[in-house]
Amino acid sequence: MITDHPPLAGSALDRDAETRAEFGLLRDAWNDPAARLLRLRGVEIPVVDGQDGPGLRLALIPTAGEFETADADQAARHLFLGRAHGSPVFALAVAAHPAADVARDGAPHAAGAADGVGGGSGLPAGERWCHPFEIADRLPEAEREMIAVASALVRWHESARFSSRDGSLTEPALGGWMRRDAHGGEHFPRTDPAVIVLVEHEGRVLLGSNALWESGRFSLLAGFVEAGESLEQTVVREVLEESGVRLGEVEYVASQPWPFPRSLMLGFRARLAPGADPNELHPDPEEISELRWFTREELRNPAPGIILPMPLSIARWLIDRWVAEGDPDAAPSRHDRDRAVSGAVSEEDKTAVTLAESAHGE
Repeated sequence: MITDHPPLAGSALDRDAETRAEFGLLRDAWNDPAARLLRLRGVEIPVVDGQDGPGLRLALIPTAGEFETADADQAARHLFLGRAHGSPVFALAVAAHPAADVARDGAPHAAGAADGVGGGSGLPAGERWCHPFEIADRLPEAEREMIAVASALVRWHESARFSSRDGSLTEPALGGWMRRDAHGGEHFPRTDPAVIVLVEHEGRVLLGSNALWESGRFSLLAGFVEAGESLEQTVVREVLEESGVRLGEVEYVASQPWPFPRSLMLGFRARLAPGADPNELHPDPEEISELRWFTREELRNPAPGIILPMPLSIARWLIDRWVAEGDPDAAPSRHDRDRAVSGAVSEEDKTAVTLAESAHGE
């Protein structure tokens, strides 16, 4: 079943701005017996299989010890994500260590006091660490949103310890949603807007393969919004630059946070400008290795060697949605075909270090 919103873009997590605004409320939330902590090790997250029932879940642990906003060096400590099903949820960046390497292979993670989780008490048995791209589409919606918020905050705090105004050290505030410099200046998490576009023409959509990807991996065209540019202007410019195709009708569809590290993907559908030739494709040689038009049938049953975007991405959501429009009765469920079509998660997927990878939602 295709949801009415992209992955990570639901409302299962209550951000609870009231609690984050007052230290006393944050401390009370941390000490709530129902409060849980999500640990992040770099980009990786801990998961556990079917501990309390079927399916994969985040390996959340009870909060323990004192609530701390920062360590001695003003690095962020306990980040308040909000509430899931009414219970407070926090996040903490933990350092990798030898025990964590064992945990990658499925053994319990032997966390200690250095992790800030009360000396390792309450850790789920059988937890393992994974890149979120590998498993997040299989998690409950609230847990996917926890990953998105936690990833965004952790990455921002890593890069924002010093003021962009004067270089002074900043300190966390508002439960991790702000940093304040020595002069009282307030700094908030940065989000970079990027458009991603489903270009359609006479029952086909245009997909491109990034020059850094393996052969056969295709996604929608995308790119970041430039200074002084509207979203619609970005759509027209990016598609022209990457494919040589001129657009006419442009329609906004939906957005998706993509905090790997800090993008906001804005999904559009577009059609060719009147008189534009769909066969006149001119891929940008620095970014695009191949452009191709695909029919619904070719996307519903991809040929061997064709790899579509991962299920977690808005690119895949837009494609699935378009495919289902042509044959709603026969539209397959996401989980029936996600694994076969998406293939293995590539190293490009995991690092997401280039402009094109971040913008494509890969």
